[in-house]
Amino acid sequence: MTTPELRQMRYFVAVAEELSFTRAAERLRIAQQSLSQQIRVLERAVGARLFDRDTRGTRLTEVGRLFLPEARAVIDRAEQAVSSVGRAARGEIGRLNLAFLASVTNYLLPPVVRAFRERFPDVELTTDDLGIAELVAGLREGRYDAAFTRPPLVDGLATRTLFVERACAVLPEDHPLATRAELHLAELAGEPWVLTPRSSWPPWHHKYDRDYSQAGFTPNVVQRATTVPNLLGLVAAGVGVTRLAHSARELRRTGVVFIPLSGDYAATDLVWLPTTSKPTLDNLLNLLSTTNLTEP
Repeated sequence: MTTPELRQMRYFVAVAEELSFTRAAERLRIAQQSLSQQIRVLERAVGARLFDRDTRGTRLTEVGRLFLPEARAVIDRAEQAVSSVGRAARGEIGRLNLAFLASVTNYLLPPVVRAFRERFPDVELTTDDLGIAELVAGLREGRYDAAFTRPPLVDGLATRTLFVERACAVLPEDHPLATRAELHLAELAGEPWVLTPRSSWPPWHHKYDRDYSQAGFTPNVVQRATTVPNLLGLVAAGVGVTRLAHSARELRRTGVVFIPLSGDYAATDLVWLPTTSKPTLDNLLNLLSTTNLTEP
């Protein structure tokens, strides 16, 4: 048995609703002869007559009455499928998996997620806050479509800088330099330092080494901590000083002071694999182009 075409289903529904081949042909904007021919083809496909036509007009047969709701359901499902595919192609439905570097989550995640959900409420959006090594591995392995992080990273990632902020010396609040409006990195040469482990992300530490070398010293690291809150806790306890982006002040407001370092800046980037082809990611990129993201 020949499977009816969707076009023939539409023709049948039009005739069934109009109960007139003439009016149905006008509604469909096709020749009445072509409409009649396609209805005959459809009747052969289903193996039954769908309409009775006589001097009193056009009427559905019993089979036609049974077939009408089925035909309408087929048309509705086809239209829904086309609509869903179109929405998916436009990134209006689907999934977007985002990673946030743990130290930027508190100030960057809320405005990004809020803006995206308002614009694309039917996209399933997932977010994870991670350490840098896990974040990069997740991107490379395809677990995440994009990530918000700090440079430098590694080669092979597409990058968009979202904003740049001041880098700061973070000192105990009773430190002799705590009242300064600005510091030079070289002024901290004799201080004890608390930093993250060198193994946490080598590209970062290679950059830090260059920065400290240009400032004329190698930091005297007295303790290391794996997270920014832990670094801030150690500074507040008077163990040493550290260097962080200005936005990290949101993680601790007491016991420490943030003093901008002259000529020292920290960027926040969005990164993704350049081979990723995903409409929801394209929408995120477009949205971020028009969203004003600034440090808190």
